Formats: sequence, structure tokens, C-alpha cells
Amino acid sequence: MRARALTPALAVTVAALVMAGCGGDNTAGAPHGGTTQGQHQAQDHNQADVTFAQGMIPHHAQAIAMAQLAPDRAQSPQVKDLARRIEQAQGPEIETMTSWLQSWDAEIPSTAESGGDHGGTGAGMMDPQQMQQLEQATGAEFDRLFLQMMIRHHEGAVDMAQTELANGQDPAAKQLAQQIIDTQQAEIQEMQALLPQG
Repeated sequence: MRARALTPALAVTVAALVMAGCGGDNTAGAPHGGTTQGQHQAQDHNQADVTFAQGMIPHHAQAIAMAQLAPDRAQSPQVKDLARRIEQAQGPEIETMTSWLQSWDAEIPSTAESGGDHGGTGAGMMDPQQMQQLEQATGAEFDRLFLQMMIRHHEGAVDMAQTELANGQDPAAKQLAQQIIDTQQAEIQEMQALLPQG
């Protein structure tokens, strides 16, 4: 049930990626700004860049799936706003990383299942039972679970991005990694402040 409920929104993202891969300007896929990070030379990347994109795409997809639960389940306006911002930021980043993998002739990971252990890294990913628990929660309980899970999820993304900064070669991929670190560390602090005390 869970996968079917979330698939339509993710299917729209996948359809947009397919359209972007059919030619034209990739500017829409560039995160925060007008730079076309997806358009760069294939020889500028290494295996660490490929691993980063292949791991971060399903990681972002799960964050989006979690965020899409908030409008109907969250009680806190701040949680709803945060979830909206996460979805808006990470969708375009998925498009950008997908365009890189296309240009590198590398495998593009599936985003159809958001509750599994993608990439084999763990990296703060929720397992299917945790996703089901979040889906069944409402009100203040949803807010608490969402914040706790998303903090862990963001910490995993920051770790992945730091690995890319240390080992990656592609300038655009390293730029995105730094952006993910900056954005998600700030959101971690925001979420920690929103968590109920005690």
C-alpha cells in the first residue's frame, strides 16, 4: 500500500527526468540558481562522483516521500513548512544528479521504492517498518517521528556529501555536495529546535 500511495508523485519526477534526458536545456534541473550543473564533461568525474549520485538519488527520494506525508498528517505549521521546503529543494537535485548519471553512462537508481535500503549504505535511510510507522502517525506524534527520522536522514546525507567532498572529482558534484551539507545542517538545527523537549 505504501509504495502505491507514493508512486504517482515520484512517477511525475521520473517522467520529468525522462523528458530532460530527451534534449533541451537542463537549467530547470539545476539546484538553487541558474547554473546548468548537469551539463559538464564526462571525463571530469570519477567513481566517487558516480557513487555519490547513485546513493543520493534514492536517499532524496525517500526524504521527499516522507515530506509528502506532512500536509495531511502533521499538526505543526513549522513541520509542514519544513517538509514543503525539503520536497522543493530535493526534487530538482534528483533531476540534476540523474542528468549527470546519464551523461556518465552510469546506472540510474530506481526511486520507485522509498522505504528500502538503497545504495547499500544505510546512510540514515528508514526501513519499511519505520516508513509504515510514520505513515500511520498523525498530529503531534507524526511531528515528533518526522523530526526524529528526518534528523537521522539528513545526518546520513551530510555524511555522504562529506565523502563526496573528500573523494569526488567532478566540480559540479562537489558543489552540490557542499550545498547539501550547508542546507541540511541548517535544517538539522531547525528540527532539533522544533522537537518537543523532555
